[in-house]
Amino acid sequence: MNEKINTLFAPLIAFLEQIVFWDPFKALGIEIGAPMPIIVLWLIAGAIYFTIQMRFVNVRCFKLAIDLVRGKYDKPEDKGEVTHFQALATALSATVGLGNIAGVAVAISTGGPGATFWMIVAGLLGMTSKFTECTLGLKYRKINNKGEVSGGPMYYIPVAFQRIKLPKTGKLFAAIFSILCVGGALAGGNMLQSNQTFAQLEIQFPVLQGYNLWIGFVLAILTGSVIIGGLHSIARVAEKIVPFMAILYVSCSLFIIFSNFDKMLEVAQLIFSEAFTGTAVKGGFLGVMIIGFKRASFSNEAGIGSASIAHSAAKTNDPVSEGIVSLLEPFIDTVVICTMTALVIVFTGQYNAGNIEGTALTSRAFGTIISWFPLLLTLAVFLFAFATMISWSYYGLKAWTWLFGESTFSTLSYKILYLTCTVLGCALSLKAVTDLGDMMILAMAFPNIIALLVLSGEVKIDLKKYLIKIKKSPVKA
Repeated sequence: MNEKINTLFAPLIAFLEQIVFWDPFKALGIEIGAPMPIIVLWLIAGAIYFTIQMRFVNVRCFKLAIDLVRGKYDKPEDKGEVTHFQALATALSATVGLGNIAGVAVAISTGGPGATFWMIVAGLLGMTSKFTECTLGLKYRKINNKGEVSGGPMYYIPVAFQRIKLPKTGKLFAAIFSILCVGGALAGGNMLQSNQTFAQLEIQFPVLQGYNLWIGFVLAILTGSVIIGGLHSIARVAEKIVPFMAILYVSCSLFIIFSNFDKMLEVAQLIFSEAFTGTAVKGGFLGVMIIGFKRASFSNEAGIGSASIAHSAAKTNDPVSEGIVSLLEPFIDTVVICTMTALVIVFTGQYNAGNIEGTALTSRAFGTIISWFPLLLTLAVFLFAFATMISWSYYGLKAWTWLFGESTFSTLSYKILYLTCTVLGCALSLKAVTDLGDMMILAMAFPNIIALLVLSGEVKIDLKKYLIKIKKSPVKA
């Protein structure tokens, strides 16, 4: 079965690899010390451009973002399906996943402690990409006669291409984005999560070996019980899971860090010095920077466009307000949670652990202080994966209904397909399928950022108007 899956998807994977991981520097014969996939360059260049264009909205509107999440400027009469906090929690539950645990471990083991610094920089820049796409997601959303909201890149991509007199190209690119989103949801957002959840459970509880199908059915039942209720159900679960799992993981990380408090100055110097010297990786500081940027871009999904699907459903008539809320996502995902993982690995000295990498490396780092800490990590892995699965089910559903319509049959067929993939994720060795899912998710950035570049000028104008308006608005105490 696994060989058949590999054979089935091999041509598509090879095609996407050529697009997503093409290295322009290598093609030009320029040696920079580490591979620089075009997708990472595309995401980072976009993030830098939007940050400058929006005059560092990620810094100057940070406090306003917190006030908005608290409901300080809420208006009960505004249209939408979920609160600012629920939209943020739903989008966060999709990005805060196994990449924060396993992916960061790979980045630190290959790039050294200095990669931590560049992850933080990339996370801060990504805040503005997220702001731009989520503002547009809400601005061009559609609300049906039942009050159900649909929004995201598949709705604003056609608008962007209409602006440059290419309406047919816009529809094509929106369709491409939707197909990539569905594929990414089924594989990367679902099958990979269930597969790695079982793998972590199997490590901690060897008695579960051979029970992968049963675990898959349990995960499918849990996921189905949430997604059957639609966005309202997903948002209610996300707003409870996300704070709990974030507090659990950060608390465990801080405990380990402060248990090694005597190393604080040494670690800070190590991270900063290796960020600019890159002694841990061939190619020097550029190699370390690329690895850090790559991990941050893959983790927080800023510029991918997925989060704007969740944020478009927020209860507000001011698109910029939801864009400002969304800029908290890369900060929490990358600047806080990814950094916690990196610091735990560096503080415990496990970045030099040799052949161990991924979740196993993070688990070992946690276990160096208290033997039962890996059990808490297993719980965190389960929560991160489950949260990702329920949120990506919504992203995939909205892309699916954009392609096939919002009929009951269309919605039900997608949910059945999604839950079937949840079971398959535990039952199969899915390297080919999960590689395909990851590449589909990353490829979503190509049509998305083109649209953002075209429409970013109007976002800048809308931001200026909103900040003037907010100064005059009456607020709750």
